[in-house]
Amino acid sequence: MANQTLGLEKHLHDYLLSISVREPEILTQLRQETSQHPQSRMQIAPEQGQFMAMLVQLMGAKKTLDVGVFTGYSSLVVALALPADGKVVACDVSEEYTAIARRYWQLAGVANKIDLHIAPALSTLDNLLESGQAGTFDFAFIDADKTSYDGYYERSLELLRPGGLIAIDNVFLSGQVADTQVQDNRVKTMRNFNQKLHQDHRVTLSLMPIADGLTLALKRS
Repeated sequence: MANQTLGLEKHLHDYLLSISVREPEILTQLRQETSQHPQSRMQIAPEQGQFMAMLVQLMGAKKTLDVGVFTGYSSLVVALALPADGKVVACDVSEEYTAIARRYWQLAGVANKIDLHIAPALSTLDNLLESGQAGTFDFAFIDADKTSYDGYYERSLELLRPGGLIAIDNVFLSGQVADTQVQDNRVKTMRNFNQKLHQDHRVTLSLMPIADGLTLALKRS
């Protein structure tokens, strides 16, 4: 997990923020509050959020998934980028964390765009599929428990339309995936997942070295 891009020295990261990131004040406030949270490293970096917002706008996305809400930065940055009739279906299991998210969604005036489901995300995604919503989403962001990434990915791919995009966070695991000395199950699961995506010809693939590694998978027709 990383709330800034790995490998950049502080002075260069500060420069990146100063000449690139145009963060709305409400996002800055949320990021600052979350920085005091014991799990603050779970929040995405502002440069990553801005990049995701641009992707959503470039696609003309209207219907999106957010798998793993935490305090709401990713869902808020996407909701702000969506048109007035856009929708984020947000998945999380924590009432405590998402209470912060709800407060900021209200303050930002986008609560009407976000449909929060407090339940295991796999169950929520299965329910969406069972309700006939396969092929109806434009964009999905996956940033939840890493051992379930494959399940989130497969369901999100089915929910996306052809030409839809999945963005998958933390695929570097703070660099551990490239460290052969690290062999715990979580890291090995992520290595296997990354290798699977590399071989998955259902998507066009690009891994962006932003924040803690962000894989982009574009669903082919």
